[in-house]
Amino acid sequence: MRPDNRAVRIGIGGPVGSGKTALVAALCRLLAGELRLAVVTNDIYTTEDADFLRRAGVLPDDRIRAVETGCCPHTAIRDDISANLDAVEELEDRLGPLDLVLVESGGDNLTATFSKGLVDHQIFVVDVAGGDKVPRKGGPGVTTADLLVINKTDLAPLVGADLGVMARDARARRGDLPTVFLSLVGEPGAAPVADWVRERVAEPHHTPRDHDPAPAHTHGP
Repeated sequence: MRPDNRAVRIGIGGPVGSGKTALVAALCRLLAGELRLAVVTNDIYTTEDADFLRRAGVLPDDRIRAVETGCCPHTAIRDDISANLDAVEELEDRLGPLDLVLVESGGDNLTATFSKGLVDHQIFVVDVAGGDKVPRKGGPGVTTADLLVINKTDLAPLVGADLGVMARDARARRGDLPTVFLSLVGEPGAAPVADWVRERVAEPHHTPRDHDPAPAHTHGP
């Protein structure tokens, strides 16, 4: 059970270059005016993703916290989550009550998943540049994430990716778990993802999928 007095924590993971930081920036731009929001980023040896968000001005600097994992990204979000927990708790202690904390993983592979001790829900981001075989390859990130985002759909014609195949394979791998097709070029605000996040923040305080079935719809390409 999530305590009533803490923020909803949503983890955002996915391979290098899939658009995780760009998605976080888009969500901050859209949601910062309506939710008390903060972000924790993870990089192995740098603060590059946090620096990108600060330069973009999507949140005040004090609402962005960088974690340097010094190890494979999945270790810090699944195996030893202490650095991320400390960062989240420090933000809540310093800023006061929050509605939402986004925890962005460093770029990892299709096996990257978040510990339920760290986040309440997980978004997994892949992009079409890897080819339309990516959802079919599966992996825990694709098959179990609460929301799968297939990003950069504007590149599909350039790389020969069939979005219909990706939609079919995502349904086969994920069942009723939702999938969103997205192009941050064509949809800078990531509106369908923001709507999903709003629903999670508004939910009664329970761990995801304890009792309620996942939304039984998929946004088509």
